[in-house]
Amino acid sequence: MKTKITGKEIIALGYRQGKWMKDAIMHINENKLEGEAMEIYLEQFKSPDPIALHIKPVEFSINIKAENELEKDNVAKVINSMQTLMKTPTLVDGALMPDACPAGPDGTIPVGGVAVAKNAIHPGMHSADICCSVMLTDFGKANPKDVLDAAHATTHFGPGGRDRDSQFRFPKDLLEAFKSNYFLNDGNMIQIARSHLGTQGDGNHFLFVGTSKKTGNTMMVTHHGSRGPGARLYTKGMKIAERFRRDLSPDTKKQNAWIPFDTEEGQTYWNALQVIRQWTKTNHEVLHNSVAESLEIAIENRYWNEHNFVFKDGDLFYHAKGATPLDTKFMPDITGPRLIPLNMSEPVLIVEGATTKSNLGFAPHGAGRNVSRTQHRNSKTGTIMQIFKEETRGIDARFFSKEIDITELPSAYKNAKTVRAQMDEFGLGTVIDEVMPYGCIMAGDWQKNAPWKIRREKRKRNK
Repeated sequence: MKTKITGKEIIALGYRQGKWMKDAIMHINENKLEGEAMEIYLEQFKSPDPIALHIKPVEFSINIKAENELEKDNVAKVINSMQTLMKTPTLVDGALMPDACPAGPDGTIPVGGVAVAKNAIHPGMHSADICCSVMLTDFGKANPKDVLDAAHATTHFGPGGRDRDSQFRFPKDLLEAFKSNYFLNDGNMIQIARSHLGTQGDGNHFLFVGTSKKTGNTMMVTHHGSRGPGARLYTKGMKIAERFRRDLSPDTKKQNAWIPFDTEEGQTYWNALQVIRQWTKTNHEVLHNSVAESLEIAIENRYWNEHNFVFKDGDLFYHAKGATPLDTKFMPDITGPRLIPLNMSEPVLIVEGATTKSNLGFAPHGAGRNVSRTQHRNSKTGTIMQIFKEETRGIDARFFSKEIDITELPSAYKNAKTVRAQMDEFGLGTVIDEVMPYGCIMAGDWQKNAPWKIRREKRKRNK
């Protein structure tokens, strides 16, 4: 009597374990296949040879240089990480911007990095803050203080979303777009999309008010990404990409796993990214429109751009992890020049620029950091209030949580003049106007009085 075939025997024949195996074993045993007949049947389940890493890193453009000893370490780290990254088999080109800084273990795309993949989407290269972006609205001759005050009363920083009484109307077409994509169509995702609309999160996200150097008009700039919906899509995308990585290229680092574009998953994920892009643009718009409505002022102009996204050109996918698109081919709804913020005491740059071989159609997205938040915090002396007053002299700087976050003060970022000089040196966009700072709002150190910390302290006191 023939012994039934098992999964171990099939694996011993050189096949990889997978969902197919259970049905295959049943078919083989029911039809009593053996020898050549079994091999012919199993042939359909043979995995292709694993896709190997590039032996040498694909060449990439370095649009950054160290201006001092502190920057030497940062530049060395981002170049080393980029060299490891560029061994990923899908990649064909790449670039580093002047604001580049490490974003994870060696081989992780740096902030300020661009990686070009052929027919592949790498969720880890756009990260959880999908479509982090900036929007500008020109409010004409409105009083900057009035705009900042109205914005402060309207916006929402910190974790979580808005309660039901303060939520913005969720556009019907956007809701239908969520429901039509299986990555986005679940009750929790849609509920979070509703409550997070009109919120800005934390970290380096901001609401900035200033005046145009060219016209004197008051302008408001917001900076934030896709919040909860984007983070949840990223998590789903990474799981799908990991499944493909194990089958296609197990030597590829997990953070660089990809979803092949020519698969159902790839097409659906790409469409989901576009929906999240639309949600994020709407997230900016509801805040800007609310300020205009509350002050009863007209909007004279508006434009926006993302700087953390995946841009498609034919079969090439440009993963910009903190890089501003200059080329109009990357933005289907382009309405004006691009925006590059630096820090709260510096102007927001309004730029235009041409695509070159070295910039790949991108510019920096900001000033970047030379050291981590912890290193910066430890380097400061004096009280928090002393540091705050010194660094925000002349501007109306506010923290939504009412707790100062010194890791978001100007000294936490690279020197703005250095970034601008390297933009000129490497041909990374031309400044056509500047939004001179009046004031800004950021989340601040919202964790200082976070509910979980208050509960913990209360438990300690009660012991």
